[in-house]
Amino acid sequence: MRQDWEPEDLIEVWTLLEDDMKRVRNKSGATRLGFALLLKFFEVEARFPESAKEIPAAAVDYVAHQVKVPAGAWADYDWQGDRIKRHRKEIREAYGFRANTEEDQERLAEWLAAELCPVELSRDRLAAAVVARCRNERIEPPAPGRVGRLVGKAVKDFEAQFCRSRVERISHATRSRLEDLVASSEDETGEAADGEVAVSGSGRSHFAELKADPGSPGLESLLAEVNKLERVRRLELPADLFADVSEKLVDAWRARASKEYPANLERMKPPRRLTLLAALCHVRQTEITDSLVGDRLWRPRVINCRLFGCG
Repeated sequence: MRQDWEPEDLIEVWTLLEDDMKRVRNKSGATRLGFALLLKFFEVEARFPESAKEIPAAAVDYVAHQVKVPAGAWADYDWQGDRIKRHRKEIREAYGFRANTEEDQERLAEWLAAELCPVELSRDRLAAAVVARCRNERIEPPAPGRVGRLVGKAVKDFEAQFCRSRVERISHATRSRLEDLVASSEDETGEAADGEVAVSGSGRSHFAELKADPGSPGLESLLAEVNKLERVRRLELPADLFADVSEKLVDAWRARASKEYPANLERMKPPRRLTLLAALCHVRQTEITDSLVGDRLWRPRVINCRLFGCG
């Protein structure tokens, strides 16, 4: 909740109406002030504050004046005992809400994984969606920390299912070719892993070359891009590999793959590693093709024949 409130905003949001005053009538002192502040906070946020610091100081002063209790009494409100539990129950009932349960949280995680994670990458927006759904269903949302864990579980579950479903579409031969992209790659000292010979004359793995920019325009860089494209095409990725998911999601996985080192990929479980590599290759194939086709100044006939199979 924001902490800065203009006087007119305080009056509009934090004024105790007739029904509110009836609910605080049988309470006194810190209990009266605390209940009134929780009541109005819940009306705005559809949840309870986690600590006294969440309540704006201006709101404390304004509500204290209405209930005729010194604002300093707010510091004496009991946040741990049975009384606050009764207050929360009474306030939920006043607004037609109920407390969330473990079953609610499981259901929310399943909903996120199935409906939102495929199209929304921001965890903050996923958390906001949880709170909004709870409000619509008249359920008190979990505490912010628990919402974060719920979102994390949903993302993990979605990614596991996403990777499994991608790998199921890839033939065993293509899986093997994807694995070869990071096999026998160099370590940080420049020596090939496990004493093997470096993959290319430049000493870089196919994976590193695939991620690399084409460099300065010229015949040599153009031929290098053609070689990349041919290598990706030989993987024989299914045309429908990512047909049922958003481009934004595929681009995000491609970006993740671009930041990984071969050693990191090799430590991953196969479904995740293969999905990252497939996303990188899928997007790079489109990028390289568009670049080559669009750059008409660097398309001699020999290049066209290699790309498009002419005689």
